Amino acid sequence: MTTTKLCLIRHGETAWNAERRLQGHTDIPLNARGEVQARQMARALKDAGITFDVMYTSDLKRAADTANAVTQLFGVGAKVEAALRERHFGALQGLSISEAPLLRPAIWQAHIARDLDHELEGGESIRQFALRVQSALDQIQEQHAGKTILIVSHGGTLDMMYRIASNQALSTERVVSVPNASLNWITHQPGDGWIVEQWADTRHLESPALENVDL
Repeated sequence: MTTTKLCLIRHGETAWNAERRLQGHTDIPLNARGEVQARQMARALKDAGITFDVMYTSDLKRAADTANAVTQLFGVGAKVEAALRERHFGALQGLSISEAPLLRPAIWQAHIARDLDHELEGGESIRQFALRVQSALDQIQEQHAGKTILIVSHGGTLDMMYRIASNQALSTERVVSVPNASLNWITHQPGDGWIVEQWADTRHLESPALENVDL
């Protein structure tokens, strides 16, 4: 049976992560700690003898720079895929999780209630986001069936991939964390679909990583 293996990697820490701000499509670079985390993640893959056939990254800088740490060690470039971006949080982008309830209470309430069709005033609804991630995941799997694939992306995007692989309903609260620079493994087999193999592995990081606030 042909098994496709995906290692899902969240980008390293950014200043907005540390400030607990919703980043979405805002193109925030890694901070100094995030750059270190990216190198530690890449070194862990190398030390574990992980081999892969292809690497994809979101086009946002925080993900692309994290992928570049792998490129520098392995000498393999990344395919840039905008569909792997974080969810667009509309009017909430740039607000911290303490500011948002005060400044945009109605939109924040729709956000935390997981209203599946609310676009957060100019952003993406959960349902739109899910369709985008599902399409990207299916396309990558079909194009590289039976291969080992690295995907460098974002907390909300990887949470959505977890939901897809575990059949978790879109309306339910998040049940897993996606720490910065964590390694998360899912597999796909024809007929059986997706399975979560391992999640939120940060053993390679020298200090605790922040969890995602992008619900």
